[in-house]
Amino acid sequence: MAIDNFVPELWEAAVQEPFEKALVYAQSNVVNTKYEGTIREKGDTVHVTSVGAPTIKSYDKSKDIEIEDLDDETSAMVIDQGDYFAFRVNDVDKVQAAGNFETPATKAAGIGMRDKVDRYVAGLIQPATKSANKLGRTVIVDGEPREATVGQTYAYHVLVKLREVLDGESVPTEGRFVVVNPTFISCLLLDRRYTDLSAAGTDAGLRQGQVGRATGFDVLVSNNVPKVGGSGSDKGDFVIAAGVPDAISFANQINSVEALRSGTRFADDIRGLNIYGGKVFRPEALATATVSFAPPAVAPAGG
Repeated sequence: MAIDNFVPELWEAAVQEPFEKALVYAQSNVVNTKYEGTIREKGDTVHVTSVGAPTIKSYDKSKDIEIEDLDDETSAMVIDQGDYFAFRVNDVDKVQAAGNFETPATKAAGIGMRDKVDRYVAGLIQPATKSANKLGRTVIVDGEPREATVGQTYAYHVLVKLREVLDGESVPTEGRFVVVNPTFISCLLLDRRYTDLSAAGTDAGLRQGQVGRATGFDVLVSNNVPKVGGSGSDKGDFVIAAGVPDAISFANQINSVEALRSGTRFADDIRGLNIYGGKVFRPEALATATVSFAPPAVAPAGG
């Protein structure tokens, strides 16, 4: 589709650029990206080998020790996702434009690609999480914790239960994250336990999307938190996910971004290709809760 509406007297000197979503799920503090440099093109496969733990046996100085062979297992992560953009900038439009629209358009394409990658990683978590680590449906009171009524709980309680699940799996405490949606954060901000403690416990720089700390988690907020989907009664519930980066491996490669002269028009063609893939290798290191939000059924006394 040609750019037909570039009337010179209506052009501003600067081209308005799009708002940029934070890259949350696909950042290195949420996923393991150490295999990223090994991929070259869509269809590449990364083989990851894991080794079983040795058996711990009782020692008896009068008996010979027993030597065992360790089991190993190889899993494959296939780089099977690919997205591209391509657009044309006509020479005549370049002359008419008061501002440079090639750079903003390329940036907008990059933002769109990143956002799609982020949604892809978000979608990997719930299906692969260990069944016992899924808390199931929870209704969170969209108000202060004291306003929760029968059948409701509060946001901070969900974080406590997610921590309990990971503790039960002996998941390392270092680097734990939880990704929540904006409504969940609003509910947390009404809880003194969160607002009093969310800034404590770390001197490190904030991760992208981080809005505090609570119950041992770096709390990250994202507009890409997935819904359960499907046709069930819980299809509109949000999937809140917690874990450590070693649970998910992800590789992403911007394969090509190039500008070339059009062979059929007086114009430049600008295009880019991004390839990626991911896999959950440690399902026991993730925990999820599917949540919905509801106002208090009964207004609190005196308020």
